[in-house]
Amino acid sequence: MSNEDTTRRRFLSAAGSAAAAAALAGCSGNGGDDATTEGDADTTASTGTDTATGTEAAETTELPEPETREGYLQRANLVAHEQAPWIFLNRQYSVYGKSNAIEWEARRDERIDAYDIAPAGDGGEDVLITQGQLDSGLDPHDHRETTTDNVVLQAYEGVLARDAEGSVIPMLATEYERVEDGVVEFVVRDDVTFHNGDPLTPEDVAFSINRIVQSDVGGLESPQSDQLSGVTGAEVADSEARTVRVESENLNPIVFALFASYCDIMQQSWVEEHENAYINQHMNGTGPFVLSNYEQGVSVEFERNEEYWQEPAAISTLTFEGASEASTRVNTLLSGESDIIVNVPPQDVSRVDSNESTSVAAVPSTRIIYNGLRTDVEPFDSVEFRRAMNYAVNLDSIVENVLQTFGAPTGQPTLEGFTGYNSDVDPYPHDPDRAEQLVEESGYGGAELTLHTPVGRYLKDVEIARAVASQIDELPNVSASVEQREFASLTDELLTGSIEDKPHWFLIGWGNATFDASQTLIPLMTSEGVLTTFQSERFDSLVENAQGLPGDN
Repeated sequence: MSNEDTTRRRFLSAAGSAAAAAALAGCSGNGGDDATTEGDADTTASTGTDTATGTEAAETTELPEPETREGYLQRANLVAHEQAPWIFLNRQYSVYGKSNAIEWEARRDERIDAYDIAPAGDGGEDVLITQGQLDSGLDPHDHRETTTDNVVLQAYEGVLARDAEGSVIPMLATEYERVEDGVVEFVVRDDVTFHNGDPLTPEDVAFSINRIVQSDVGGLESPQSDQLSGVTGAEVADSEARTVRVESENLNPIVFALFASYCDIMQQSWVEEHENAYINQHMNGTGPFVLSNYEQGVSVEFERNEEYWQEPAAISTLTFEGASEASTRVNTLLSGESDIIVNVPPQDVSRVDSNESTSVAAVPSTRIIYNGLRTDVEPFDSVEFRRAMNYAVNLDSIVENVLQTFGAPTGQPTLEGFTGYNSDVDPYPHDPDRAEQLVEESGYGGAELTLHTPVGRYLKDVEIARAVASQIDELPNVSASVEQREFASLTDELLTGSIEDKPHWFLIGWGNATFDASQTLIPLMTSEGVLTTFQSERFDSLVENAQGLPGDN
């Protein structure tokens, strides 16, 4: 058995079980409230019209209305599978390479928190992290990419956070509680200063929340508003007690999970004194690292914050660089230049793991990789055509041959181990004959498709895109090709909030650090979601009903 096989099997043995994933996520992932016998994507338990396609949904035996929030989310995942607004692909596994000069463990949420890095032995005080892409700017409220998040989280912090196991923990808040439906309160620490020396105030916390959820605050219409889904605003309830009150338009059952994953705190006066361009090139947070040098697209350099409100970081300096080519990242690690690299390709795992000065750190991530389909345009306005595309793709082959088992096929937007995952929904089977038949039924025989894919952002992203296009191109009545895109230009089109600005067919990934289905379903699939290419009244209703019922907090 090769070193690569040994590493992969050891990893899969530790990470592959549903029970382990559910325990790590802190939720059951299957409440049993939406059990069905549906196994064929050509039938549906939903009723009504898919408003994007005008295609009347087929009807089967009517299922009873769910009784719990999780049941509604599970039903929404079933409807998503049957209406096929995506080509469902795979769960991404995060495969990092790291230097043995440092101690560090990978997290499921793909965040690289340098505060958790420690030197091993006499080395490792100065750390270089090489990502596939660098940041899109340093404003923590003006982005939607994990690559940017990994940079800004070194300097900015939230009221709550998550530990490496995914549990919610206090950060800039010492206490938090739900005082009534739709209202929560945070007590803000009194021993924290920003990097410019000014103290953190409750007003800064309320301002930061409002800057995300209210378009007229802080000179920014934040693309993160749906990350605090349901939150309408915040105010200082008691300055002396340092209490901030946060209101939501409904129950908001996962509000603490949202704040544990999103909403970095900024200083109100600093934001209001500077233009957006300045804020995107400078940093003034409360975190363990202070920005020392910034050259956008080249490198981001930090120094340890010696005045940090917790113990200072174990490492002295931290630098981020970008390299879209996987081979370049691997070479920087093996040469001793980089200390952590992202997305080690499967074929290089054995090289990294067998090298005496490096090792592999791998974990199943919270990210799904999928092909978005513009359901408002031909040929994807046909549910038959969308299902055909799913039947044409051989997911097992992609996972086995492209990802070399560092991935898992998916058939719904929600990953196993998340609240709302529907265990009765299986991935589409590979059935090219059925795909060909459905294409003819759709009336779009002879369609010519172009798949837009980023380069170097996700593990084997271009190779996955080529495999998908090749498998679809094998159909006698559809042709497909790939167009490679810079990640930043592709995300610029995806994040405008308008369906019309998006490519008709694209490969993208979505990480969900809350471990709750709603934070994938709402932004990616509800009619008003910022990244949606799909509109369905039935789907919207299911998600809305879910958000009106109590959850875990």
